[in-house]
Amino acid sequence: MRYMENRKSRHTFFCVKSVQAVLVCAFVWLFTPSLSSAQKQWTLDDCINYALENNITLQKARLSLESAKEDVKATKGALLPTLSGSTNQSIGYRPWQDSGVATVTNGQVNSKVNKTYYNGSYNVNAQWTVWNGGKNVNNVRLNKLSEQQAELNVEQQANSIEERISQLFVQCLYLNEAIKVSQASLETSRKNEERGRQTVEVGKMSKADMAQLSAQRATDEYSVVDAQSQLASYKLQLKQLLELTGDEQFDIAIPASTDADALAEIPSLHDIYEKALASRPEIESAKLSIESSKLSLAIAKAGWLPTVSLTGGLSTSTNSLAQNGWGNQMKTNLNMSGGLSLNIPIFDGWQTRTSVNRARIQQQQAQLDLQDQQKTLYQTIEGYWLDATTNQQRFRAASATVESEQQSFDLLTEKFNLGLTNIIELLQGKDKLLSAQQNQLQSKYMTLLNQQMLRFYAGGSKR
Repeated sequence: MRYMENRKSRHTFFCVKSVQAVLVCAFVWLFTPSLSSAQKQWTLDDCINYALENNITLQKARLSLESAKEDVKATKGALLPTLSGSTNQSIGYRPWQDSGVATVTNGQVNSKVNKTYYNGSYNVNAQWTVWNGGKNVNNVRLNKLSEQQAELNVEQQANSIEERISQLFVQCLYLNEAIKVSQASLETSRKNEERGRQTVEVGKMSKADMAQLSAQRATDEYSVVDAQSQLASYKLQLKQLLELTGDEQFDIAIPASTDADALAEIPSLHDIYEKALASRPEIESAKLSIESSKLSLAIAKAGWLPTVSLTGGLSTSTNSLAQNGWGNQMKTNLNMSGGLSLNIPIFDGWQTRTSVNRARIQQQQAQLDLQDQQKTLYQTIEGYWLDATTNQQRFRAASATVESEQQSFDLLTEKFNLGLTNIIELLQGKDKLLSAQQNQLQSKYMTLLNQQMLRFYAGGSKR
């Protein structure tokens, strides 16, 4: 029962960690993958690279970036003059018209009444906003900042995906090690059970003690199956995160790590935080939000300023009732115009003042958001730093405990084989050894994870 409780606590210990509990490059620098010739085994690099190309969420973020680029082009176009052309063609009918056009042909007078006539008009118009309080220029700057924020959002989404993949990948590595521990424990239980049968046959062990050995073996078998089931579940989650479909089997390359990696020096908390402030996309995005709020305030204040515009036009028209031909009408009816307009706002029902006040509130919110992001960043890094330090100390202690418990269990096993100790002491020694091995495994992987996370926040992303 103690073993099952330890298994449950070990699983809970890792599951309660947040999505950010792992590093983008977790364990890449530690590993030399072993690939199977029969089936592709995915390394952490393979998983991350594939996801960065195919993940739907990341593709949507990239489309948002493309949309932001188009917005920049649109606002730049607003700085240029506009030119438009139009034409109107119409047919008229005058049913009560009784006079017309008289013509003389070969000495005869002919009179023609045109009740149906045709009109045509042609226009070209130009307009250019020369100045509107700097609103158009600031809109260009504002959309450029939005484009930069969209780029940072792509990076944030990529970071999130990499962290989630790393989390699932490391969960698989951890469970792979847990399976080995459980299998070793099962093998010991089987040997003890076999030894117990032999002892029962010669009358040196009761059937009740034998039942305890069989129950321990069954418990260890369940633990192996449970760990294998969890490993399959995490592999499935990883496959789904990679947007892989179909019946193709998915497996990961299991690398090797050393205890020395977990004992590596932990970098300074202050240095990590300073580097993170200079490189994390969420901090850069918060700073850009402050710049955007300043521009939004300038755009709102432009509502109090006048607008100067230049206009120009070119128009002509034709009529089928006119005596002149179409070409002459186009020429004689040609009309050109140009003008300068000045629009001075006097009272707009407090609309501009309201916009300015809202922009100021937005600016204050952006400044608070930056402070909140910086505070959250520090707390996150501080938490990982403390976890790395604590788990490293636990790993040192757990390693010493495993060595001690292993020696103790080996002695108990020899005594049990010689009939010098009872089944209770043997099972208690086995539980202690298994608990120490689990604690060592937990502290080792948690140390490595937190160390890698600290490197990531210090600017160690693989991209």
